[in-house]
Amino acid sequence: MFGLGWTEVVIILVVAILIFGPKKIPELGNTLGKTLRGFKDEMDKPIDGVEQEEDTQA
Repeated sequence: MFGLGWTEVVIILVVAILIFGPKKIPELGNTLGKTLRGFKDEMDKPIDGVEQEEDTQA
């Protein structure tokens, strides 16, 4: 995972829990998941201007 070993991942998780607290971690994960899902949806959506240019060139 990104060239990190398990010890580094555990250290990062412990630091995250110390900073945000155990109750805030699931909320942050949920927000991150929604953000990434929205970003992926926008990347998959075609741009109207590009479609029109391709239609006129064909």
